[in-house]
Amino acid sequence: MKPQGILVRQQIQALLHQGAIRAGRDIEEAQIQPASLDLRLGTHCHRIRTGFLPERCTVAERLEELTLFRFELGEGAVLERGHCYLVPLLESLDLPADIQAQSNPKSSTGRLDIFTRLLADRTDRFETVRPGYSGPLYLEVVPRSFSIRLRTGLALNQLRFSRGEARIEGDQLHALHQTTPLLFDDRGQPIDLPRASVDTGLTMGIALAPDQEIGDTIGWRARRYTDVLDLSREQAYDPLDFFEPIHAPKGGRLIVEPEEFYIFASKERVRVPPQLAAVMAPYDVGIGELRTNYAGFFDNGFGEPSGTRAVLEVRPHDVPFLVEDGQAFFKLDFFDCLEVPDRLYGHGGSHYQGQALKLSKHFR
Repeated sequence: MKPQGILVRQQIQALLHQGAIRAGRDIEEAQIQPASLDLRLGTHCHRIRTGFLPERCTVAERLEELTLFRFELGEGAVLERGHCYLVPLLESLDLPADIQAQSNPKSSTGRLDIFTRLLADRTDRFETVRPGYSGPLYLEVVPRSFSIRLRTGLALNQLRFSRGEARIEGDQLHALHQTTPLLFDDRGQPIDLPRASVDTGLTMGIALAPDQEIGDTIGWRARRYTDVLDLSREQAYDPLDFFEPIHAPKGGRLIVEPEEFYIFASKERVRVPPQLAAVMAPYDVGIGELRTNYAGFFDNGFGEPSGTRAVLEVRPHDVPFLVEDGQAFFKLDFFDCLEVPDRLYGHGGSHYQGQALKLSKHFR
């Protein structure tokens, strides 16, 4: 039986050389991350009536029914807030029978409240590519807070390849933390694992009290009725034009409002050792009617050596919700990789390396 785990950079490059990953344009070196591949937007975009899952057909067949109009992305086109779009991606796949893939939005995509979901032909699940899949890939894009300008070649999501299931949990996760600490407090000291659930991952909380690292601004809330945000422009925008700062609330308690978009930091700091990759798990409906993350991949080497805060994208639903400092809000799942990647997270610099509470790379 072949080893199970997440494929890393050099193995993704091998898939590319084998023809398992194909593209309408040459894949760039910068697309290949320690344990994932950035996927690029194609040449055109479909404005569609509704989202869908093509369980018994191809995406192209369903688009014939649901497309309202099609337009070219080229060097720039505007996608309006609140509307649903579908973009064919430049990359396509011809995977080996034992390799599957999972998609997630990139960090900058999540922090701009852009809802994205990967689609493949004849699938009954978003964000998932079955083992041995051969065919095109598409990305559903719904800007929730801001109208955005996109162009061909921009990457909004990532793909992580794996063989089998290699989740680390329970006693194995507890033992790992004893030798290679994974969670730290705001002083960089390892956290005792009895303070975290390890049955199915590491539970982490939300930071609503000021400290030396994040200061008095403990979060951001998206403004309404802003200008268009061009995703090809980095460090170009004033944060106050698109977000309102949230100052530390009295008593460390805050009410988040339905259908507003918030950005917060985790209470704890997390480290992903070189031999592992992690993913921020979807919210548990048992803790409230809210979505607590969009972007979930944490690559090998994130937070080395004494942890970095995770950034949380939060969108409550239905009712106002009271949140308290340190309240359990999400969990991290850890996975074995097939090898240690030849480049770790932050190699050559990253906008989010050592982040405390950082907006997307488009802001100054």
